[in-house]
Amino acid sequence: MYHVVRNNQKFGPYSLQHLKQYVEEGKILLSDKAVDVNTNQEESVKHFLRTNNVSYSIKDKGSILEQIKFIGKDLLLPKKDFLTKEIIKDRRLIYLAAIGLLPAFLITFTFASQITFYVIALYFSAIWGLFFYYLFATKQVKTKETIIIFFLTQVTALILVNLQSFPPFSWLYGLTDSNFILFRLIGFVFGVGFTEETIKALPLIYLIYKTKEPIIPQTLVFYGLISGIGFGVLEGVIYQTGVNKELNYESAFFMNVARLTSLPFLHATWAAIAGYFLAFANILPRYRKGLIFIAIAVPAILHGIYDVFGWNLIGLATTILSVILLVFYLKKSSDYQAKLNQGN
Repeated sequence: MYHVVRNNQKFGPYSLQHLKQYVEEGKILLSDKAVDVNTNQEESVKHFLRTNNVSYSIKDKGSILEQIKFIGKDLLLPKKDFLTKEIIKDRRLIYLAAIGLLPAFLITFTFASQITFYVIALYFSAIWGLFFYYLFATKQVKTKETIIIFFLTQVTALILVNLQSFPPFSWLYGLTDSNFILFRLIGFVFGVGFTEETIKALPLIYLIYKTKEPIIPQTLVFYGLISGIGFGVLEGVIYQTGVNKELNYESAFFMNVARLTSLPFLHATWAAIAGYFLAFANILPRYRKGLIFIAIAVPAILHGIYDVFGWNLIGLATTILSVILLVFYLKKSSDYQAKLNQGN
């Protein structure tokens, strides 16, 4: 005799013949758990039937057409449900449709033009933003400020990136083409890293200036992530519509994907590190000069090293180090603040 267990409910006990009968009638599944009353052995119904050499054949409920007719068209195409307002109240439906279908609509209604690159970038930015919100958002985070930071970074980038055309930044930027790795490192750290990390930090400094309460480090880390994504996707669009078009198909494909995923993430990570130290510069004003310097210097150095080595082992190690440092800083924020407070 055997008990059948389904959804933590016990049925039976049944003999092997009853198990066979119910399996053939579709009342008991072969995958249902069964328990031997005598030995307490737990296995599937299928196991006990086979080990006892009990043959079975599940009976069809009529032909295929008869089965489809019985299922009914209302189950396959529920017209009544389509006409009710309840369908638009289902958040799962809205999220599923928005995430899955929005790119298709964006491509269609922007006519696969230059604008398409930017709106697709906004789509990926929204996904990144939701991911960062889930991981880092605090009670201080506000939607309005999040949107402002995202677009303000892009405006700042469009204005200030031209600094690289003027001395001394143009001299430093010119070193990025040097054949000597030390000169390239200087060029990428001070010409590229310093400029771009400053651009991403300026909206955060503006937010600190405008706020009416001290911003905790994790809040400014979140806003830093948003600032970095804003810069990263804008830079990605510039490359996708420019440099990437000159590459062969395979290289262009991989670089376009990178410009929407890993590279904006790296920009976000570096800007988040800057946000972390800027938050401390605000709440510990006696150390603000040193903390502001660190807020730009650390991301700029990581940024420059990555740009020099790219996707080789040193470059990848730098990306991992960037993420580890951000996590480490967040974990040690209380200890960090306590140590600096001791010097006040």
